[in-house]
Amino acid sequence: FLQLCKLVSLLLQNAMVFQIYAVLSRAFDRNVPASDPPSYKGVALGGFGTGAIQSLMLTPVELVKIRLQLQRRSIPDNNNQITSYRGPTDVARSIFKQEGWKGIYRGLTITVLRDAPAHGLYFWTYEYVREQLHPGCRKNGQESFRTMLIAGGLAGVASWISCYPVDVIKTRLQAQSQSTPSRYSGIVDCFRRSVKQEGYSVLWRGLGTAVARAFVVNGAIFTAYETALRFFFSNNNNNNNHANIETENTF
Repeated sequence: FLQLCKLVSLLLQNAMVFQIYAVLSRAFDRNVPASDPPSYKGVALGGFGTGAIQSLMLTPVELVKIRLQLQRRSIPDNNNQITSYRGPTDVARSIFKQEGWKGIYRGLTITVLRDAPAHGLYFWTYEYVREQLHPGCRKNGQESFRTMLIAGGLAGVASWISCYPVDVIKTRLQAQSQSTPSRYSGIVDCFRRSVKQEGYSVLWRGLGTAVARAFVVNGAIFTAYETALRFFFSNNNNNNNHANIETENTF
């Protein structure tokens, strides 16, 4: 169930993110002609807005995922009674029953603080790096697969490095519930107490693994996205040309 939850979350997240970004990157800089690629300003602001919007969907999903992960890592003893969840739906139902919408959206503020700047940097890095590796590709769309993989991978790395400490705090806040004593009163309190008890290194614990995974996953995501766009527009152009030929023949 946990793996299914993560897969569904990833698919929905990426489908929504790229669609919203495509709209916002144009909306934030209307001075750029439709025939030209969005400006770097539009890219950064579009990514920022995309990250903020997608947090509305991602917050409940990540909350459920964290609660399930904590359950799997917990070892019950005779003194502590640990709630046993049957799956993601059971977790969501339990949280909503005990805490309502406020509980479902626990961690929304810090998720926005994590995702908005990170997505702005994410899309800006991708667009900048691919243009540097293959000048002119932002307009003609003819970059190589190697360029897509490297630019996408570096975008993922830059994004994760920029938001990793915030993600650590977010995870600790979302791990709390009304059924257990709250350790932290808010974002600042969580940051201060975590650093005081475990040092600043706690904010970067596990970064190496996350960065390595981010390079591979995001390189693949951008390559798949750009390839799909090429295929779609290629077929669309072929259909238009075929329709034009038929129209000319009728005359």
